[in-house]
Amino acid sequence: MRVLVVRLDNLGDVLLSGPAVRAVADRADEVVMLCGPRGRAAADLLPGVDRVVEWCAPWIDPEPGPVEAAELDRLTELVRGVDRALIFTSFHQSPLPLALVLRLAGVGWIGGISDDYPGSLLDLRHRCESDVPEPERMLALAADAGFPAPADTRLRIKGPLPDVDALTGGPGYVVVHPGTSVPARAWPPQRCAEAVRVLAAEGRRVVVTGHREEKELTAEVAGADGLDLGGRTSLLELAAVLAGADAVVAGNTGPAHLAAAVGAPVVSLFAPTVPAARWAPYGVPTVLLGDQNAPCEDTRATVCPIPGHPCLSSVTADQVAAAVKEVIR
Repeated sequence: MRVLVVRLDNLGDVLLSGPAVRAVADRADEVVMLCGPRGRAAADLLPGVDRVVEWCAPWIDPEPGPVEAAELDRLTELVRGVDRALIFTSFHQSPLPLALVLRLAGVGWIGGISDDYPGSLLDLRHRCESDVPEPERMLALAADAGFPAPADTRLRIKGPLPDVDALTGGPGYVVVHPGTSVPARAWPPQRCAEAVRVLAAEGRRVVVTGHREEKELTAEVAGADGLDLGGRTSLLELAAVLAGADAVVAGNTGPAHLAAAVGAPVVSLFAPTVPAARWAPYGVPTVLLGDQNAPCEDTRATVCPIPGHPCLSSVTADQVAAAVKEVIR
């Protein structure tokens, strides 16, 4: 049985689908993962995935291109030959547009979570409790489709991880990851820089991480007290850096979920624009910081609608340092 598993959004979202993907892999002959370009690097790291198919969904991607018949035709060819499909989505997404395309591609059985009437588009219309963690939401759909949860439902990535001691100086440090995919989820850079100084003053080695487009940010945050690895790691190397950390300080962003996937404790600077009950780091010791009852709660805003960004700017470096001690204990 060849099963298509789908998660079309970002890196963190794909990582969160990992336990459900492993559930499917336990009973399928082949698992094909359909993902978007923003999640492709994470899909390549998921245990249980035999093949990855990349396609940008115009109803999911935050910067979508036009809907073109040729692209829909390309997708039907990419997924042709699968026997069953499970469409994993967040609470604000619908599986129905993709289900229609999969029907046209000849997929005989399709399951998804949908409050909307699916007609003949879904064979399994799963209903889900509100505010469950994203991995559990996807595991519930997989179980309803006949793929029970694995014994270990934590996030995982494929190993082995590369040796990054030459970059980090060896394990036993704190990672500060200041970047986020959207500004509304970012702890202010000056606060991040202050946290690096406070942690260093406590005698901790601090490593600052970020992708190549965040090199100015990571340099500012690292200052003279942190080790700046901005733009110096691949995703797999970043995973290895996170795996060697005593704790990871990050916002609600993909690397926080990558940290969870390698077992690192997380201090989560979490803006309440989406519910922490659904999106907080999963399966590892976590301290959640940030005003979860701020006016931006549940707005899904990408730019903070409140002057001064109070939900996160109110968090101090000393609070973060105390939270690092707590998750390490």
